[in-house]
Parts: sequence; C-alpha cells; structure tokens
Amino acid sequence: MDIIFIEGLKVNTTIGYYDWEKKIKQLLVFDIKLATDIRHAAKNDELAKTIDYAEVSELVDEFCQKNPVDLLETLGQRLVETLQAKYALSWLQIKISKPTAVEQADAVGIIIERGNRN
Repeated sequence: MDIIFIEGLKVNTTIGYYDWEKKIKQLLVFDIKLATDIRHAAKNDELAKTIDYAEVSELVDEFCQKNPVDLLETLGQRLVETLQAKYALSWLQIKISKPTAVEQADAVGIIIERGNRN
C-alpha cells in the first residue's frame, strides 16, 4: 500500500460549540493520509493518475469554509465522507488538531481512520 500524505495543513475557519466561537475564525491543523497505488502515476510520471495533494488541500480548506459546524467530530466525519466519495480510497486517516482550544495543551483534536490498511 502506498500513502499520499499532507502534514500540518493549516486552515482558519469557524468552528465551535460556544457562542463566542461562532463569531471568530480558529486555527485547525490537518494531518491527512490517503492510501492509493502510486505505480500507475510513477510509470509515466502522470499527475492525473494519482491523488493530487494540492487538490486535496484546497478541498479541505473550501470544505471547512463552506460547512461551519460545532464539533471537530462532525467536521471530521463529513470530510471523510467527502474524500471517500471523490477518491477511490481503500484506507484513510485524518487527524484534526485545534491548537488554541485548551490553554494548557499544545493541541487537542481527533483522529479518524476508515478502511483497510492492507
């Protein structure tokens, strides 16, 4: 299995349960791993035959801007569903960190893993 990854993707968006959070933008940091077979792209050096990480990065940013939610769990699950619908993924993992949520912590967040790693 081959993995395309995006690490430390920063997105400023509206997210949060509390009223004050709905009025501001907050930083989220994404680490994304997508299982794919890179052999087809590598054979002829063709971007069209792999997952374009720039396209995925843009999709994540746009998704966050257009879909404000209260919970990271909701954002993560909906984003996973969107990525699975767009790309033929046998496995994926998304980590979403909210670095400013808890003052005493570097970050809090969620990790969602779906599919089979084999």
